[in-house]
Amino acid sequence: MILIAATAYFLVNAAAFVAYGRDKQFAAKGARRTPERRLLGLALIGPFGALAAMRLFRHKTQKGKFRLVPVFLCLHLALFAALALGLAG
Repeated sequence: MILIAATAYFLVNAAAFVAYGRDKQFAAKGARRTPERRLLGLALIGPFGALAAMRLFRHKTQKGKFRLVPVFLCLHLALFAALALGLAG
């Protein structure tokens, strides 16, 4: 069960990473962009991929709304810590 959950979590983060990367490519080409709402939704469920892409591609780093991405990551870390403590205890 844990392996399935970890794989799903990895895939969600990978999808967020790809979505941010593609949006950066589309921005450079002047093509149709991914809505910010969708990018933030992906960041909420896959913050590691979203933050990695933001840093690597230097994308959405100046937008105020996207300052939530590190907050989402901290929430995920807190949830993992709570789960780990719950499983250990």
